Formats: sequence, structure tokens, C-alpha cells
Amino acid sequence: MRYMLLICRDEERWSALGAQERVKAYEEAVRYSDELRARGVYETGNPLEPSSTATTVRLVEGRVMTTDGPFAETKEQLGGYSIVDVKDLDEALAIVRRHPLLRAGHSIEVRPMRTGPPQ
Repeated sequence: MRYMLLICRDEERWSALGAQERVKAYEEAVRYSDELRARGVYETGNPLEPSSTATTVRLVEGRVMTTDGPFAETKEQLGGYSIVDVKDLDEALAIVRRHPLLRAGHSIEVRPMRTGPPQ
């Protein structure tokens, strides 16, 4: 089963960390991804630029509207993602529990990926 790990961060908290701390957290996450890749369960993943660089597109009353920034006004914003292919949710959760970015204050949403049309 494929799962997307949605890595969310409090951008204020993240930017309050020193540059060395952010680099260390990033490097630990890369090493962890390499470990998962070696096990054959990691497919891909990337960090995202801050939410301030986002553009949201909506259809409002038949007109396409674009807005700078994220759609949701929440403290935590999507900061990156990983895709893993594991046997079940328990294995995906075991992977997330060891993720180095949890120690950097991030949260990780685990969501199964659907194939094909909605049912």
C-alpha cells in the first residue's frame, strides 16, 4: 500500500531555529530517507518552499480566482512530503514515529494514496 506522508511545520517555529539547526534537521531527514530507500519502501519526497510562496487557485461563481499564499489560514503549513510503499498502515506509522523532523517540531499526516477514480 502506498502512503503519502504530509510533513507539516509551524513556519514561525521553524524559522526561529538557527540555520545550523535547520540544516541538521534536513540532513537527518535525508539520511532517514536514504535508509528507507535502501529498505525498498521509500519512493520519493521533497521539501517545499514556505507557504508565503504559494498561489492558491479556486473557481468562484464560474470565475478562476488566484490568491497569494496557502488556502488554509492555520499555524502549521505543508512543508514537504514523502511517499512510501509498505504493507499496511502500521508499517507506515512505524516509519513516521522514527522520522527526524518530528524532533524539529513538525507533524506528519499519514494518508493512503488512492489509485483510479473515486468510489
